[in-house]
Amino acid sequence: MLTGFIGTGSMGSILIEAFIRSGGLRPEEMVAANRTPAKAERLARQFPGLQAAGSAAEAAEASDLLFLCVKPGDFPELLRTIAPHCRPDQLIVSITSPVMLNQLEDRLPGKIAKVIPSVTNLVLSGAALCIYGSRIEPEDKKRLEWLLASISRPLEVAEDFTRISSDISSCGPAFMAYLLGRLVDAAVEVAGIRREEAERMAGEMLLGTGMLLTAGGLCPQDIIARVAVPGGITEEALKLLDRELGGTFTRLIGSTHAKFREDAEKVAELLREG
Repeated sequence: MLTGFIGTGSMGSILIEAFIRSGGLRPEEMVAANRTPAKAERLARQFPGLQAAGSAAEAAEASDLLFLCVKPGDFPELLRTIAPHCRPDQLIVSITSPVMLNQLEDRLPGKIAKVIPSVTNLVLSGAALCIYGSRIEPEDKKRLEWLLASISRPLEVAEDFTRISSDISSCGPAFMAYLLGRLVDAAVEVAGIRREEAERMAGEMLLGTGMLLTAGGLCPQDIIARVAVPGGITEEALKLLDRELGGTFTRLIGSTHAKFREDAEKVAELLREG
């Protein structure tokens, strides 16, 4: 039984590496294809046993579980290419949020799902968002979530909430890393601490905060209440953040939703033309 990956860019290669590192899949259970064949061949050299397919069609035909890891604009051509090589019993998983389940089900046989992974899956952590099509059976969910559990915590979400869920789970690491980077920059500039030291402290702080929010059973307000004592330094700093940030995150979510709608409309138009 082979698991295929079409597209070995950033997220496709993260999934392949994470599944192998976790033991969820062995290299010899995987086949990968990329529009630039040399990229798939490089993965095959990195992970002996992994097969580099010569084309997307070849990977689709060989796979029982198939991950589609390409950009939204590449989907119309990809779907035309692989449709004749897909099967009704095949489990086909897109990791591209602006491509809708019904669009995939209209053009491919098989059991269709979407999974939104996270860069955190590379260290076998974070969530993997699961969205299921109409042909998915309970055993298909169990099979897919068992595999995803080797690298993440699978969470089922409704397709209507794909974008906001992705903002938190998939885009969130970049947002938090940006804020952490700005904190480190300020620490280096104002206090003269070595950047490497500040980054190490910041990373450990973020890891510990994540543990409090998960295993520790706390919510963000709980953490704030425990750290920001009345009249203290943290409370004063939080007042500044509240004044300065204001509606920043509301605008941030507005911008991601606008981009999502733009991408989804482009995909729909390309699929109509195809």
